[in-house]
Amino acid sequence: MTGRDAQRGLYAPEEMTRLIAPRSVAVVGVSERPNAFGSRTVANMKSFDGQLYQINAKHSELAGRPCYPNIAALPQTPDCVVIATPRESVEPIARECAARGVGAILVYAAGFAETGKQEHVALQQRLLAIAREANMRMVGPNTIGLVNYAIGAGLTFSAMPDRRPLQPHAIGIASQSGSLGFSLAQGVERGVSVSHVLTAGNSCDVDVADQVAYLAQDRQCRAIACLFEGMVDPSRMLQAAELAWTADKPLIMYKIATGKEGARAAMSHTGSLAGSEAAYAAGFARGGVIQVDKLEALVEAASFFAKAGAPKAPGAVVIATSGGATIIAADKAELHDVPLPQPGSEAAAVLAREVPEYGSTRNPCDVTAQVIGSSAVLGACAGALLADPRYGVMVTSHAYAYESATSRLPVFSQAAAASGKIVCNVWAPEWLGGPGAFETESDPHLALFHSMDRCFAAIAAWNWRAMQRQAARGAWCRISDAGAKPAMEALLAASLTASLTEREAKQVMALYGIPVVADALVQSASAACEAAAKVGFPVVLKGESPDVLHKTEAGLVKLGLRTAPEVERAFNDIERAVAAMSPRPDFRGVVVQPMIPKGVEVMVGARHDPQFGPLVVVGLGGVLVEVLRDTALSLAPVGPSEAEAMLRGLKGSALLNGFRSAPAVDVPRLAEIVCRFSELAADAGGDVSEMEINPLICAGDRIVAADALIVKGEAR
Repeated sequence: MTGRDAQRGLYAPEEMTRLIAPRSVAVVGVSERPNAFGSRTVANMKSFDGQLYQINAKHSELAGRPCYPNIAALPQTPDCVVIATPRESVEPIARECAARGVGAILVYAAGFAETGKQEHVALQQRLLAIAREANMRMVGPNTIGLVNYAIGAGLTFSAMPDRRPLQPHAIGIASQSGSLGFSLAQGVERGVSVSHVLTAGNSCDVDVADQVAYLAQDRQCRAIACLFEGMVDPSRMLQAAELAWTADKPLIMYKIATGKEGARAAMSHTGSLAGSEAAYAAGFARGGVIQVDKLEALVEAASFFAKAGAPKAPGAVVIATSGGATIIAADKAELHDVPLPQPGSEAAAVLAREVPEYGSTRNPCDVTAQVIGSSAVLGACAGALLADPRYGVMVTSHAYAYESATSRLPVFSQAAAASGKIVCNVWAPEWLGGPGAFETESDPHLALFHSMDRCFAAIAAWNWRAMQRQAARGAWCRISDAGAKPAMEALLAASLTASLTEREAKQVMALYGIPVVADALVQSASAACEAAAKVGFPVVLKGESPDVLHKTEAGLVKLGLRTAPEVERAFNDIERAVAAMSPRPDFRGVVVQPMIPKGVEVMVGARHDPQFGPLVVVGLGGVLVEVLRDTALSLAPVGPSEAEAMLRGLKGSALLNGFRSAPAVDVPRLAEIVCRFSELAADAGGDVSEMEINPLICAGDRIVAADALIVKGEAR
């Protein structure tokens, strides 16, 4: 964020209380104009449980409330002051608040660092300095504000839904976009229970990571919906995610600014840095964050997680009266890898008794209108299926927005409550707000979805999160030798070029216990023939130069050489290819190494991200990895279970299990090598900008690095 200390830790809840849960609030900028931002803020505070003060030096009273000329004249020091004045007057008011000991300020005015103009950046920096020196929290500038429905605090000039009683399944909203944050809050109007709406503006002081951290530890919300653009130091958001994980509070994230133009817009919007989309996804996955890919899915998913609790089983059962709906459900379940097991004997007996012969008792179940038309029969079928231990969730399709369909919702709700499970009601009608929608959303045992796809995506994420919580998340234990790091640093220092040669790179990797192919550097064709005879035919010849990173494309790699004459010709071809290059590279000779027998080719790479630090990536395909684009990425270092999950998650992972008589790859051994590689990346930090093994040739338990690359970072 522009103008902030990126290394600051997250604010603790007690440091945020006077901002988000104030007992007293003053609004500066109230006027006789009802549409003025200050006046609108006062109107939004009509249900506030605390004390409200108005600041206006020209009036002694406005809208039936007394006014005070300035902060110093107030009868008590307010917890929070809303500054609803033009930019030019914000700084002196902030100084007045600091002098009085105010706990927090919100600054609506725009035109600060987000403009990019130096004088406006400097003004925002001065505001930050004032707030930090006084230990006074600040939201903004350029903020719409925030709402705490638990205490009726509408600290915003925006229109907002009226206060309603909070439900145990309330969600908290944190958004870097103020406008979108408050648009999400309108879910209240359709039955969503919302505890907080927190927006960040320019994030000069308090940012979205602080807000997520606060919600993670606030008992009023059960799940967090976060709309996120990006930040200078993403580790702060990952720390907030860890707090949510520790509290077992689902954090659902919609990351925007994922494309180049979106990232550019984010920078001009609030000064946010969007960062690497893949790196954010990897960090969020490690933190147990649920990512959705559509804005429309954010509140839906958060509300589902807030109501659902932990799944009792991964399976889902579908019950509907529409054959088409059951087909769509089956398609989306398969797409998202949600199992649809068949009913057990007890549930099957109930269905056989109650469902007409023209229906279907298989899962997905088409129980026909005859069953749906009877609350008793529907209750018996739904109850039997939800009692089946194979199922953790029921999915039904709400075909029509009529009162006759609404009357069935209590039947599903009662069956869900009795089983301690949840029923997802997928809304099919184009009458989006018709009868039954509010009733579904406000019911603690029913979850409303507006598409079958988003419903099963949420169920899949629900199952994934449950598996993550069941898996051990113990402290990372190093696999490679602790002495490898200083030895690696010495080898990097000894290399005087920006990139290490393949032999040098393999020496570094061998320090970490990564198996590498043996080789010999030669300077003549005759020496190449001698080396080939020693290692055994067939062999590979490679030209060695730190200036040529991609040797195959440059014609410096010759494969499958089976005789001395072939080796001699290959050596001469490599020399001619080097001689034809302009400018001529630093050519150090030719490397001779044995030709590794065929196997599954795996690429393992790493790069140093300026925001996230070292990232490790694995993929299938060897030289085709960029074409196949079948990769998995994570923050380095990774543990064995995470490394194996990365490998198993590849689309082509079936190749690792043995394909067309090829031996199955020893995946735990391969995962161990990935771990060792990631430890090298973590140890190297910014000293290495990128490194790669491509390929690792894998056949059974024989896994060996046939090529390696290390490019030094700017620090070197």
